[in-house]
Amino acid sequence: MKPKLIPYFDSTLSKGASHIAHQGSAAVLRKFFPPRPEVNKRLAFIYADSITTTKGGFKVMAASSFPLHSSSNPNRSLFMSLSSPMEVILGSNVEHQMYCHLLCGLRNSDSIDAIHVPYAIGLIKAMWVLESKWKQLCDDIEKGILCSVINDVRMRDSVVQVLGGPQPDLSNRIRLIFEKKDWGGILSKLWPNVRYIRSVMTGSMKQYYSKLKYYAGEVPLVGGDYFASECCVAINLDIKQPPDLTRFVMLPTAAYFEFLPFDLAENNVVGEETVDVCGVEVGKVYEVVVTTYRGFYRYRLGDVVRVVGFYNSSPLLEFVMRAPKTSNEIVTEGDLMAAMENFQLVLRNTMGMAIEIVEFTSSVDFGSSPKRLKIFIEVKDCDMILQDKLQESNLRKCCSDLEDSLGSIYKVQRNKGEISPLSLSVLKCGSFDRLLKLAIENGTPASQYKPPKIIRNPSIVDVLKENVIVTI
Repeated sequence: MKPKLIPYFDSTLSKGASHIAHQGSAAVLRKFFPPRPEVNKRLAFIYADSITTTKGGFKVMAASSFPLHSSSNPNRSLFMSLSSPMEVILGSNVEHQMYCHLLCGLRNSDSIDAIHVPYAIGLIKAMWVLESKWKQLCDDIEKGILCSVINDVRMRDSVVQVLGGPQPDLSNRIRLIFEKKDWGGILSKLWPNVRYIRSVMTGSMKQYYSKLKYYAGEVPLVGGDYFASECCVAINLDIKQPPDLTRFVMLPTAAYFEFLPFDLAENNVVGEETVDVCGVEVGKVYEVVVTTYRGFYRYRLGDVVRVVGFYNSSPLLEFVMRAPKTSNEIVTEGDLMAAMENFQLVLRNTMGMAIEIVEFTSSVDFGSSPKRLKIFIEVKDCDMILQDKLQESNLRKCCSDLEDSLGSIYKVQRNKGEISPLSLSVLKCGSFDRLLKLAIENGTPASQYKPPKIIRNPSIVDVLKENVIVTI
């Protein structure tokens, strides 16, 4: 339930390695999108998160939060370009912060040059808030005050200052856009001068790409870099590529890198001997191992990558998936995501309904004999009519198609009778928001939260079971 803690030694070498990586990333962005003095604000959905303290007296925070809390940060001037004041970023309620980010962004609608969010899921959640709260947002802009729900005094005062009094003309303009109820390309309609939207969209974030494209319309979606919490690994030189074509150029001096051969064809077997940067081969798959300036020695990142070529002499990496935690796992994140993508297509074609699966996860029930894979899904607008539809017999056929798509390890064990038939549970709306709140309560930084695709903690599975509507 609690996040892992990574020691942060702020040495000259560690700061230097990180600085070079971030400078390189910024240079790539400037190449594609040179600064515009007249339109120079960014709508950034970032959250500093709270700082806790260990029993030994060490401060604990997200790596991305450190610059936000550090008054000596040399790049602190970059935060001056944000549409939201620091009081919003430093707030303690994520829902309220997200609302205020949107409100400040709308108030500065003509000055927004870019939209930034660490992970794609963060922008998807912001869009859900926009869809449900747009009337209140328009009212706040019209009156020049903040709704009473936002009770953080410092946050309220700072946002009211940004609003700068009643803005009836701006409010009417924005309200007319929302009243058309056309959410396709809504981001370019609300922020007409925005040039790009930047976010990490690879790995488990890939599932949100098509939805982001829908919201973005003609605005380019720009990919992020391969920066882990432990160290910077690689940068994205061609940031306009979609997730399927995203390649990362390794930064060989950001850490000492080794690679464990990883065999996708042979039940995800991991080799015993590592190779270094010079020893990797194009087309082969590896698990990344790092020795960092901040004290990690031959640490397995848990990332599986494919070498697809070289940029000069530095390997070009494609992110494949998170590595399985144990040899007992019967599906990988990659297997599950591919199967769910196919499942949504089958649902639409077979049931004739545009059912949108907003989130999903899985867990293996080792208490069943034999063990059983359980998949939990949350569907958008899951009203009573949809609940009735979900219980129709043809959904069982869809589940059969889902099971057939779950990867080679699952298929082999299923054919041998080592796995019970698949279980699919449909959850009440908002079930995955409960997981987010639970994670934040246990110390997970809001800005770094990624919905789990494989749940290994039985107590978290119990939380989902409380919200089941129907199980097939």
